[in-house]
Amino acid sequence: MTVNTLKSHCLGFPRIGSNRELKKVTESYWKNLISLDELLAAAEELKQKNWQTQKNAGLSHVATGDFSFYDHILDTTIMLGAIPPRFTANCNTQKNCSEIDLAFRMARGDVRQNIPAMQMMKWFDTNYHYIVPEFSSQILLPHRSCGIVRDTKTAAQLGFSPKPVLVGPMTYLALSKNFGNFDRWQLLDNVIEIYQSVLHELSESADWIQLDEPILCTDLSNETKNTFQKTYQKLNDNLKNSKILLATYFGTLDENLELALSSGCAGLHLDLVRGNSQLDSVAKRLPPEMIFSAGVVDGRNIWRTDLSSALGKLWKIQAEIGRERVVIASSCSLLHCPVDLNNETKIDSELKNWMAFSVQKCDEIVLLSDLLDGKVSEKILEENVQLIQQRKTSPRVVDEKVQKRCVSVQPEMFRRNENYSERKKLQQHLNLPLLPTTTIGSFPQTNEIRETRRKFRNGEITQTQYESFMQNIITDVVRKQEELGLDVLVHGEPERNDMVEYFGEQLNGFCFSENGWVQSYGNRYVKPPIIFGDISRKQPMTVAWIKFAQSQTAKPMKGMLTGPVTILCWSFVRDDIPRAEVCRQIALAIRDEVADLENAGIKIIQIDEAALREGLPLRKRDADDYLTWATDAFCLASSGADSRTQIHTHICYSEVNSIIRWLARMDADVISIESSRSGMKILEVFQEFEYPNEIGPGVYDIHSPRVPSKDEIIGLLKKALQYIPKERLWVNPDCGLKTREWNETLESLKNMIEAVLHLRNEK
Repeated sequence: MTVNTLKSHCLGFPRIGSNRELKKVTESYWKNLISLDELLAAAEELKQKNWQTQKNAGLSHVATGDFSFYDHILDTTIMLGAIPPRFTANCNTQKNCSEIDLAFRMARGDVRQNIPAMQMMKWFDTNYHYIVPEFSSQILLPHRSCGIVRDTKTAAQLGFSPKPVLVGPMTYLALSKNFGNFDRWQLLDNVIEIYQSVLHELSESADWIQLDEPILCTDLSNETKNTFQKTYQKLNDNLKNSKILLATYFGTLDENLELALSSGCAGLHLDLVRGNSQLDSVAKRLPPEMIFSAGVVDGRNIWRTDLSSALGKLWKIQAEIGRERVVIASSCSLLHCPVDLNNETKIDSELKNWMAFSVQKCDEIVLLSDLLDGKVSEKILEENVQLIQQRKTSPRVVDEKVQKRCVSVQPEMFRRNENYSERKKLQQHLNLPLLPTTTIGSFPQTNEIRETRRKFRNGEITQTQYESFMQNIITDVVRKQEELGLDVLVHGEPERNDMVEYFGEQLNGFCFSENGWVQSYGNRYVKPPIIFGDISRKQPMTVAWIKFAQSQTAKPMKGMLTGPVTILCWSFVRDDIPRAEVCRQIALAIRDEVADLENAGIKIIQIDEAALREGLPLRKRDADDYLTWATDAFCLASSGADSRTQIHTHICYSEVNSIIRWLARMDADVISIESSRSGMKILEVFQEFEYPNEIGPGVYDIHSPRVPSKDEIIGLLKKALQYIPKERLWVNPDCGLKTREWNETLESLKNMIEAVLHLRNEK
């Protein structure tokens, strides 16, 4: 096969559809409203639309294999046949054992057979969650049918030039988990053999195959480096008709550069947005037979590309290796960006001119290629320069009062007045029992709640009607919690569309999209706020709702806030000042809200930092700097609280063992963490590190519709008690209950309460 020129491409395109079509059809299928054939037909339409979008932009290749009904890592697990036995035991007798249904069971669990779902983790330092592959002595690797092969053949037959995208074997295994004493790397030869087979099938329809190995941007052991070299030697030796593009992103290669350059791959992709510092060394050392894919268009943010800056990088590369070996690309997959800016009709025109979503980023990639080749007018470049400068100098971006306040922050503002042991005594007024029970914050958001918010937003109901409805919902949520017997209550957050967007709407420096949806996991999409300027609070954001909720009960009511790091990480952030500075601005706004909640009589305040671990840099050498300013931001937000006020925080889907001492530095009175999918194994870190404050390990998985039994929760709590003293153990679900149905929520919480009562009475 003659290898076509790869000149421009994106590393992957959003799979969700510009109007969230994937979410809608998937949920319809789960509810048995459409058939499997209808689901597959909708998926084919989405894929072809995505391919056509990339072709229309002028990209030389379109990405295949980037589509998934739930998660591309999960799809790789199924491709390899690495299916945990609990999901295949009854497939011969079950109706729903198609490849798609199997994926859904693995991701969501099986309610009918009481089978727990597989674990979820964050994909490197993004808010995307992948399903963690499980390897044990029972795992077999029979090569199964492969969606990426089918999609690539289809794309070729339809006249597209496909470039299949597949997670590389080293990254896949590195992000997997061992169960028992089994070492997953024992199966590497089997994994390589399957990859060779898949690559061979793909080569019949594709000239280039992209293998994603972002693990190369992390710290690797010498053993892993040796394994990488042997793996890619085998993959390249057996590939005849196609060429491999080795794709790295989210950081720099550094000491792994030689490993990538000697991989034998025909092309190397680098993220020159997150890893611009590696440009000179790579360009000078690139083997003469290797092409260079330059990721100069940001795949993780929504700002228009600074074309002059990007061209400067490209000219530097071209001077070293020649134009024929330079490929222009997105920095990483556009999975992390919204689909199309053209769907936005309400964003202010000035702000909108500063932005580019995935469709526009494809256009930018091609425009840069044309500018490099001298095919378009310099006027386009001049207009871009003006826009970039306008954004930097706009009075809408700069607020001198905010900047002066940040500079005036004093060291004592980062510390509580008393240490934890003293605060513990002062907080006895809360009269909490042993093993206090609570939830993380949100309760199910029904269609009626969402519809009421929509009507109010569109002016179809009055402020009075809206507040009355929400107060009735809050009253009902409080009553349900009291009937269940929970000890610390929440108001349920019915007024909140999203835990970050809700706060961003009430802060200066933010703007919002109508359709800027990004996949977080499976059918869970988020619409991140956009931080374009200096941040300050307009007025109290939560006080009225929390104060009303507290008036409905004699039990303590938690004030629920989202922390500064989570607001930062789950927004599209301005890129003209350091992220640490943006985070400090948010922290000061949250600090003001804490003070107002206290003044309103709220005695427990939770400041969620679900994204703390997510923001951790990929390199250990950079970790302390980030964790210093990130935990400083939490302390700045929380430490103005009186010692009698109990401060909680929540961390979810994070490897807490790597940041445990920093969690202690935050000095929250109570921290709740996700732990049920790991069977409490995540708590083993507390054997090595004596965490001084109180801990609430999650006792059931809220991302699955499965209801845990009382005995199951008792078992998990007994495991937790091996690591955490009874006097410092809280009991709660893994995360908020917003996405669940009321029937499963009430049943799960009932079992949780009964489990706690059993343990309280146990001698």
